[in-house]
Amino acid sequence: MMECKKALTETDGDFKAAEELLRIKSGAKASKAASRVTAEGVVGAFISTDGKAGAVAEVNCETDFVAKNDDFVAFAKNVAEIVAKSNPADLDALSALPMASSTVEETRKALVMKLGENVTIRRMARYETSTGKLASYLHGSKIGVLLSYTGGDETLGRDLAMHIAASKPKSVDATGVNPEDIATERRIAIEKAKEAGKPEAMLEKIAEGTVQKFLKDVTLLGQVFVKAEDGKQTIEQLLKSKGATVTAFQMFVVGEGIEKKVEDYAAEVAATIAAATKKD
Repeated sequence: MMECKKALTETDGDFKAAEELLRIKSGAKASKAASRVTAEGVVGAFISTDGKAGAVAEVNCETDFVAKNDDFVAFAKNVAEIVAKSNPADLDALSALPMASSTVEETRKALVMKLGENVTIRRMARYETSTGKLASYLHGSKIGVLLSYTGGDETLGRDLAMHIAASKPKSVDATGVNPEDIATERRIAIEKAKEAGKPEAMLEKIAEGTVQKFLKDVTLLGQVFVKAEDGKQTIEQLLKSKGATVTAFQMFVVGEGIEKKVEDYAAEVAATIAAATKKD
């Protein structure tokens, strides 16, 4: 409201000129904020009413306080919906798509101006299916999962999505695991075995056992289902019992991989006091 009042004052009450001024200031404010780290935020999710297209999108801001703002949360949900319905090729294409009476990018800039923080759309994922099913799950607003599967019912889909959020597998099966990660596990296992004095003839067998355990831990099919009544049933066994398969999944964790700036307020206060003392 204050920004609007200032704009009207500067333009002598000309509404059209004030609107143009606000748009200009919005762009300038967004540009200034663009360099600030956005490691907080939310994940938005959307699945079409026919269940054939769905998307998840991570939208970031600077503080957890803004991440809880209703307008910010609504923006993330709208972004996910637009991704699901319009299937943009990349984030640039997404930014140019219509949102409300403007575009996604203009809406983002307006949000930056309103909230006073940098707002960024970090990543998105979309699935579409003609014969299968889609499921999504949001753990609070910080972890979002989108799942594509066949067979089973909606309860199974939600259980699988919840399991992924809880256990964080890297891929559906071993074919999706980075070969470098497997090589690293094998190399470490061999070096550990050598340090323990194991015979040379046993090293490869020990390494293979370690790799297989690693793959069970990081692949969806190899993991023990979090709701398994016997504490042993794997996702692969669960799917087999339901006549279902998992085609693909995507999980976003807010801020994952972003280096956060650590504020040392004690040191900052001490430096301020020291500087003031020198002046005296």
